[in-house]
Amino acid sequence: MTNKHINEALKVFDLEAEAILQLKNQLTDDFSHAVEHVLASTGKVIICGMGKSGQIGQKIAATLASTGTASFFMHPAEAIHGDLGMVSTNDVFVAISNSGETDEVIRLIPFLHENGNCIIAITGKPNSTLAVNSNYHLNVCVDKEACPLQLAPTSSTTAALAMGDAFAVAIMVSRKFQPENFAKFHPGGSLGRKLLTKVKDVMRVLDLPFVTIDANIHEIIKQISGARLGMTMVGNKDNFLGVITDGDIRRFLETQGEKFHLLNAADMMTKNPKSISPSEKILPAIEKMNLSNITVLPVLEESMVVGVLHLYDCEL
Repeated sequence: MTNKHINEALKVFDLEAEAILQLKNQLTDDFSHAVEHVLASTGKVIICGMGKSGQIGQKIAATLASTGTASFFMHPAEAIHGDLGMVSTNDVFVAISNSGETDEVIRLIPFLHENGNCIIAITGKPNSTLAVNSNYHLNVCVDKEACPLQLAPTSSTTAALAMGDAFAVAIMVSRKFQPENFAKFHPGGSLGRKLLTKVKDVMRVLDLPFVTIDANIHEIIKQISGARLGMTMVGNKDNFLGVITDGDIRRFLETQGEKFHLLNAADMMTKNPKSISPSEKILPAIEKMNLSNITVLPVLEESMVVGVLHLYDCEL
């Protein structure tokens, strides 16, 4: 019984994968023209579709909006009952209908033509009413639905979604959309927080570990253990001289033998260690620590110590 279920899943994967690959042979210049029109437009991209096409449209609108193109979804039934008032003449209207004959969508065409809107149709029927009345047509025709009854939209919705993703990505690349731009629209996500958050927002500023330059090994170990940062700084906030880590202590213990207990901070510290500015973003700070195989950085502003950043503090 289990193998039977798996075999059905494999059939669906194959059919939907074929549907997506088929799109490569169905692309025309209309795709490029549609992308260029959106790039040149000063308006929004409005996505419209009924039923399953509408659900796909909502995802496409969300993808466009999160990648730098102002976009929203409009339900066709709501559109003909007043929501068309939200459509400006410079908006681009993307209508999704596999048959290209969905009544609620077709009824919008006269208004859109009179309003001067560019219509981009995503259908599986190039000769349908919607396709022939659009400015640009993106063909998402599929040979077969994954549904064995050929009733439930499956391969066709997958194809429409893939076409929408391709459309959004082409626009995104043309706009030279960068991770920093993405973060602005995703401040709640992990990537967004790391791209937007600065070192000063998460650095530790209280009870920073310092020892004097003549501090003995016992004082150094006590300070490192107490701070729980794996390091201590030498000097003070206004006169930063260097850093001693617990790794330094182990190395000196292995190499100095009996002389180890005679060492002081001046003997063990690393002068001019790696540091970071409080205005630096978290992501470069993480990269800097990983590249140097360290977990903590002194935070300096005009040669003064203003905090300490630990790698754990960057896990937002």
